[in-house]
Amino acid sequence: MTPDLLLALLGFTFATSVTPGPNNMMLLASGVNFGLRRTVPHILGVCTGHAFLVLMTGLGLSGLFRAVPQAIVVLKVVSVIYMLWLAWKIAHAAAPRPGVAGGKPFTYLQAAAFQWVNPKAWAMAMGAISAYAGDGGFGAVLTIAVVFAAVNLPSVSLWAALGEVVRHWLQSPARLRAFNWTMAALLVVSLIPVLRI
Repeated sequence: MTPDLLLALLGFTFATSVTPGPNNMMLLASGVNFGLRRTVPHILGVCTGHAFLVLMTGLGLSGLFRAVPQAIVVLKVVSVIYMLWLAWKIAHAAAPRPGVAGGKPFTYLQAAAFQWVNPKAWAMAMGAISAYAGDGGFGAVLTIAVVFAAVNLPSVSLWAALGEVVRHWLQSPARLRAFNWTMAALLVVSLIPVLRI
């Protein structure tokens, strides 16, 4: 991969990783509800899970979707149903009571698996492979996956850290409830581009 192409890839990965989407809305909510330290497995699951999705997309899944367009429709339906369920869970998350654990953050494996039903993650993976892999083979695909993992880590960590920062302001149950409902609504809104495609 040429230096110019690598620079363009870095810009693409940063722009797509740091902007709002399902992962970032969930990480922000996790930072608020559980703090940054307890959200670290979720962050790592997003980064490595998405890098693996990019790698698999480059190694043939994008070809499968071109050959069987109905698979994209099935993926969208499953993704929308799962995201609506997650939005409902976020909206109804209760504030932790003193001495009582108020739910659990995503585990590493849950966050990694979530990438497979995250429409933005698929769009990022397919867009990057289409634009930057060319005919470079495995080396180019692996480079794209590694760049995504490296850029994703600080980008998505910002959202969880922001959640930690506003967490103290949200100690009020009413504020936390309003925040969780807002995050749930934003998660649903993030589905609009998927429904248009």
